[in-house]
Amino acid sequence: MSEILPISQLGATILRQRAQEISDLRQSDIQQLIGDLIKTVKSAQGVGIAAPQVDRSYRLIVVASRPNSRYPQAPKMRPTAMINPQIIAHSDEIVKGWEGCLSVPGIRGLVPRYQEIEIEYLNRKGLVKTQVFRDFVARICQHEIDHLEGIVFTDRVEIEAEIITEAEYNRSHS
Repeated sequence: MSEILPISQLGATILRQRAQEISDLRQSDIQQLIGDLIKTVKSAQGVGIAAPQVDRSYRLIVVASRPNSRYPQAPKMRPTAMINPQIIAHSDEIVKGWEGCLSVPGIRGLVPRYQEIEIEYLNRKGLVKTQVFRDFVARICQHEIDHLEGIVFTDRVEIEAEIITEAEYNRSHS
């Protein structure tokens, strides 16, 4: 049975460390963690989550875009677990967009990201997948893969004035 896990907050050491590769994803604890991440991201009104955010140093992310209170315009997709994901190609075009993070509550930042990326990863069954993502979902993927490298979205903001509170973001973007 999947459970909702506590989310590590900015300042937790694990959020600044490179996560370890998963060598055997058939381990029951890895399969359990995938289920827990899916349940946790839905409960927290997120659109993606990385294992380090729940205090697990694994190269595992879940991308789960769907409209919710934090991202009402998010496209709907089935939650996708990506094990050992790597960006293998990207567009030349970089666009800035507002991001938040379950590990940095109450803050949004204007972050430059590639418009389109191609990712190679293992799915939950251990099959190698290659997938292209654009726009908002590409942004989620890049944000979550950053967590696997110990990078938080605020590290990518170019100027301090592009970091605002969630309340101000909601007031000015509604």
